[in-house]
Amino acid sequence: MSAINGSHPDNIKQQIIETLPAEAQKWLMGLPWVQRRYILSLCYLMCATPLEEQVQFLNEYTADGVISRIIHDLDTQQRIDYHLRRFHIQTQLTESVLRRYIRQYYLHSAQTRQQRDTPYLETAVQLMIDGQEHNRVLTYILGFELLVLMFKMSWEQHERFYTIQSNQEDFFNLYIRPIQQAHRLNGIIVPKDEHRFFARRDYFIRVPNLKGGQTVALIMASFAPKKITHLGAIVMRHKNALQFDYEHIFQQDSNAAIFG
Repeated sequence: MSAINGSHPDNIKQQIIETLPAEAQKWLMGLPWVQRRYILSLCYLMCATPLEEQVQFLNEYTADGVISRIIHDLDTQQRIDYHLRRFHIQTQLTESVLRRYIRQYYLHSAQTRQQRDTPYLETAVQLMIDGQEHNRVLTYILGFELLVLMFKMSWEQHERFYTIQSNQEDFFNLYIRPIQQAHRLNGIIVPKDEHRFFARRDYFIRVPNLKGGQTVALIMASFAPKKITHLGAIVMRHKNALQFDYEHIFQQDSNAAIFG
């Protein structure tokens, strides 16, 4: 091994190994040479593999462990289920749903990090050694499902939703504004003649016609994983952090919003 940037080879090796958890350091240094070759071969293959194939491999390789943690964390799982029902979201946390979300979470995190030139493999390793990884996946699921709900609301329903929040301005700027911008940019809801009464009424009450895959893509493009996880986490931490009145938000009579 040659020195890099003037550092001694042994120092470089030590610096790399010390970034691992203590148990991983002990395991790695205890491997015989033949098994070390296997590790190096896997590292080489992963670095040379396209992003999508890295995602597929690491998802299949790590998903079982994450799912096992989720299944054994009954308290958190039941709390997520409770909030999904509270917001009238029908998603069930089946194994197939969990696997899909784990893969999506890894991919979404990788795409965000890639914009900062952080390789996907580094992202996956950091997530895998995080003891709270399964909690982060669960709060990501809750936050994402809430955004799916909001993306499928009309702008009238958005108005009813954010006006019942304790901090209306923050909620609007953090969640409603990016969603409505995505609606505009993607031609889902296109306000025309916004200052004309009947024109406003037409786009304001229009419910977006979105397919599942389109909604997922729009959310991933509009919100970073941390923002999605934060939304789920604040709902989990404080029952009343997000006010929700299904009958009020989804009522059929729109005269109050139009004439208000």
